[in-house]
Amino acid sequence: MIIDCHCHAGEGDGFSGPWDSDAGLERYLARARQAGIARTVLLAAFHSDYAQANRSVARIVAADPGRFYGFAFVHAQRDRGRVRAMVRVAVEEYGFVGIKLHRHDARISREVCETARFFRLPVLYDVTGEVAVAELLASQFPDVNFILPHLGSFADDWSAQLALVDHLARHRNIYADSAGVRRFDLLEMAVRRAGAHKLLFGSDGPWLHPGVELAKIGMLGLARDDEALVLGQNLLRLIGH
Repeated sequence: MIIDCHCHAGEGDGFSGPWDSDAGLERYLARARQAGIARTVLLAAFHSDYAQANRSVARIVAADPGRFYGFAFVHAQRDRGRVRAMVRVAVEEYGFVGIKLHRHDARISREVCETARFFRLPVLYDVTGEVAVAELLASQFPDVNFILPHLGSFADDWSAQLALVDHLARHRNIYADSAGVRRFDLLEMAVRRAGAHKLLFGSDGPWLHPGVELAKIGMLGLARDDEALVLGQNLLRLIGH
């Protein structure tokens, strides 16, 4: 079963671009079906109120729970002091299976990591190139699993992505997803050095084409069992399914 571990959904309340204004799924779902993607992890778009944004994502997940998983989006600073309460609602009421946050909002906090530990959830944290934080996360929270999307940098920062490969190889609880990674040699290196069990397929839909992103995994030429890990089994293991 192919699972996309990284897709945004719902409306944002900004107006600087699609990432904070609209993440409609109609085209994404048509493309995902054509590509053979069976399930998708949904994350909110950027929003000034992630409690509200998570409720919107929850409605989408609830409408088709056999198709979607949900991750709770939080802002490490703006939601300070209420992160655990927000995640509790997301887990106990919405059935969400992970936490999402973005360095564009704020750096990850101890509160977020302790909340992930408490609920035994993986954390998808876009570090926007600040991959050195992986060392701190791995040493301070070895019992929490962290997925750093885009191999550490959506901005195609070669040095950051190269550095993250080393963290993947050295730290048991540091993972990466493949969404938007343009330097294919680094994806190959990540699997060669860290192993297929450390990479997850993600598309960063609906803005990137899931079929195009999925094709990159096929081009890695992995053994059948290793490809199955990247395409879904790693995600299922991290969320305890």
